[in-house]
Amino acid sequence: MRTLSGIQPTGNLHLGNYLGAIRNWVRMQDEMPGEKLYFLADLHAITVHNDPAELTANTREMAAALMAAGIDPAKSILFNQARVPAHAELGWLLFCTARIGWLNRMTQFKEKSGKNREGASVGLYAYPVLQAADVLLYQTTHVPVGDDQKQHLELARDIATKFNLDTGTETFTLPEPTIPPTAARIMSLRDGTAKMSKSDPSDMSRINLVDDADTIMAKIRKAKTDAEPLPSEAAGLEGRAEARNLVSIYAAMADESVDDVLARFAGQGFGAFKPALGELLVETLRPIATRLNQLKANPAAIDAALEQGAARASALARPTLDAAYAALGLCR
Repeated sequence: MRTLSGIQPTGNLHLGNYLGAIRNWVRMQDEMPGEKLYFLADLHAITVHNDPAELTANTREMAAALMAAGIDPAKSILFNQARVPAHAELGWLLFCTARIGWLNRMTQFKEKSGKNREGASVGLYAYPVLQAADVLLYQTTHVPVGDDQKQHLELARDIATKFNLDTGTETFTLPEPTIPPTAARIMSLRDGTAKMSKSDPSDMSRINLVDDADTIMAKIRKAKTDAEPLPSEAAGLEGRAEARNLVSIYAAMADESVDDVLARFAGQGFGAFKPALGELLVETLRPIATRLNQLKANPAAIDAALEQGAARASALARPTLDAAYAALGLCR
């Protein structure tokens, strides 16, 4: 069993990243059998323009944030793509297997390119093939995915199947999707119908993992809500997107069900609920922020951890890459 997940190094992690993915990665690291690989997708980041110095800084900061949140380089393999050239090498081999019709069906390109598709990079169009290489390179058996990534994992399986059939080999393992049962979909503090996102121009829309206690309390105090008291069960939150979001955040942070949270706060208004939520966030996130600041003060240690992880990842990747070259009749 081998599990792989990746995240783009786009700067500060926020609460949506933590509750939607990172906390589950930590739990998988400690509870699931087999090897776990977690990587920073810096090759994916360059599908759009990046300031080089900023990308370097973001990669280090994201690595520090993952370690601060609980990813242990001694238990898992933590690395960034650019340190493992096999990702790019296998990506090209799979570009020659993938079909344009398959990529035309990928919905995220339409969303990410917007109205200027002709001006988008080839990388932005074809990055799902590199994602397939990321997964297939390690004979990955399980990939934690959200709803927005299921289509890309299906593409990876299609590419692996076609490659194996075309070459008459069993070069690639077909990965299986896993949906972590405790993954939470966290929405904006300003709009309960939109995901919490770093791209939102308002910093008040999100809780960053580096926010201090006063900032967290202020953001929760100013979070959008409604005037109705909290119901006694989850069904009563229907049509109340902002209320549902705050209750869901509390439930996720406390490892409780929404019904359990509502049973405790039923009939109370947000004047009572918000301070309780803010205090829970502050106490839970404080050790992560403290550890993150310690790590950021020692960039050499971050680089050393990534280099060690890359060496381990490269060793795992080499047999698959060699097999893919051989299957295609390429002499090296």
